[in-house]
Amino acid sequence: MKFKDMPYQRVDFEQVEKEMRSIMEDFDRAVNGEEQFRVHERYYELTDRVHTQMTIAHIRYDVDTTDEFYDGEHEYYNEKGPVLHNLLLEYEKKLYVSPYREYLEGKIGPVAFKNMELSRKAMDEKLIPLMQEENALTTEYNKLIAGAKIEFDGKVLNLSLLRPYLVNSDRSVRAAAYEKQSAFFQENAEKLDEIYDKLVKNRTAQARAMGYENYLELGYYRMMRNCYGKEEVENFRSQIREFFVPFAEKLHDRRRQRLGLDKLSYIDGSVYFREGNPAPLGSPEEILAAGQRMYSELSPETKEFYDFMMENELFDVLGRKTKRAGGYMTYMPVYHSPFVFANFNGTSGDVDVITHECGHAFQGYLSGRDPIREHSDITMETAEIHSMSMEFFTQKWMELFFGERAGDYIEMHLEDSAAFIPYGCMVDEFQHIVYENPDMTPAERNAVWLKLESQYRPHQDYTGDPYLEKGTFWQKQQHIYNSPFYYIDYSLAQTCALQYKVKMDEDFHGAWESYLKLCRLSASDFFTNMVKEVGLQSPFEPGCIKNIVEKLEKYVK
Repeated sequence: MKFKDMPYQRVDFEQVEKEMRSIMEDFDRAVNGEEQFRVHERYYELTDRVHTQMTIAHIRYDVDTTDEFYDGEHEYYNEKGPVLHNLLLEYEKKLYVSPYREYLEGKIGPVAFKNMELSRKAMDEKLIPLMQEENALTTEYNKLIAGAKIEFDGKVLNLSLLRPYLVNSDRSVRAAAYEKQSAFFQENAEKLDEIYDKLVKNRTAQARAMGYENYLELGYYRMMRNCYGKEEVENFRSQIREFFVPFAEKLHDRRRQRLGLDKLSYIDGSVYFREGNPAPLGSPEEILAAGQRMYSELSPETKEFYDFMMENELFDVLGRKTKRAGGYMTYMPVYHSPFVFANFNGTSGDVDVITHECGHAFQGYLSGRDPIREHSDITMETAEIHSMSMEFFTQKWMELFFGERAGDYIEMHLEDSAAFIPYGCMVDEFQHIVYENPDMTPAERNAVWLKLESQYRPHQDYTGDPYLEKGTFWQKQQHIYNSPFYYIDYSLAQTCALQYKVKMDEDFHGAWESYLKLCRLSASDFFTNMVKEVGLQSPFEPGCIKNIVEKLEKYVK
């Protein structure tokens, strides 16, 4: 079914609770594991219906944040979401302590039960008012960011539509665009600090209500860190600082020379060539059509997936002034339909949507066929391997998007992918420090950011921008507000994607089969087990990062 034709009806949570109570009663009455699993299949059917309606409302709100009807629906689900979460958790507790657990675990797998254990540690009914307040605060942040009205080049632009000017080949244009962007953030700096301060204190209060010292432990449970913890993440970041930062800095210096500059400035951070970054050829419709050709040639599985997406109009990628910033993939289980949301703006990022978000969507399309819904509950470090690796697997077809500058794009993409890893670690360490010290002032948080910049991105120079010089760059990183501790998942996944880059250059077919296997494994096993099963090295293993850097050196000499 086309997305525009999917009917929407507000979820009646009183009726949902009645159905859930009936399911729970029948679950308790079941006399063996088979009967309980049949009841559990009714739970799948109910939650599929509920999540599909909530997702439709979420997408329709994001495509136009000024739509009064869907704005009301968004507020409704912000209020009711934590109530639903608590109700589902009540059912999961019954599943977790079932006398027939051995049978059930054989059906849905040990990962699901580990996740249930973490969910129990992450939620309690007493948190509902705080979670509702948290939802309201993140909505306030997202509305503020989406509502940016920046006058530039004779137009009124939002942050997404300003992006092409930030990567313009003319440094004076870039400088002027950054000045306008910083002026918007400076104008709202006090409000951004206020929102974040409230979020940190809110999340800390949730953690302490659960008996934890700070939000760190609760945040890890909510991110479903089911096979590693804080120590492993700290070890990974340490490896990145020791081995990867020097490599990334060499790439930045290589870029500096290519740009003909004596020193890189913050206005050069996303520019890779003196003549400007390669931009995609053609209209958004032509980019989508080129994607269809690319995926039809990549594999039978990707052809089937992308044809389905196009036929059912499951893309909303045009940048609009009232549209939420950013991009994502989501899924509507009743229709077995992924959906890709993005803001095309004429930069190479438009093509990254067709590769990165479609990597997520392809995996969602494959895993959606699995009758065991728990297998779709992938943790984020695994999910991001699917997307980031697809960016590399599709590089053979970049000429379709960039013409004679395809080689430039591939070079830029590799450098950008590598440069991101230290940044992702920096965002993560920043959040660890903030939540371990929840009473920090805005100035103290900014000072932490600047110190981390010197460790992870020593080339970074904000001279000339009074707003950024204070250490406020983090305020535009939406994950810091919306999804605490998510960002390290990108860095973990990128180390795996770079391993696929090396593998596919040696044996493309073998690398693709490994990738398909990983997509189909979904969440049937733990991350650290799955990467080994498909022939990758775990990012947590000693020597992993050093080994990756040594293999990547050949691409930059």
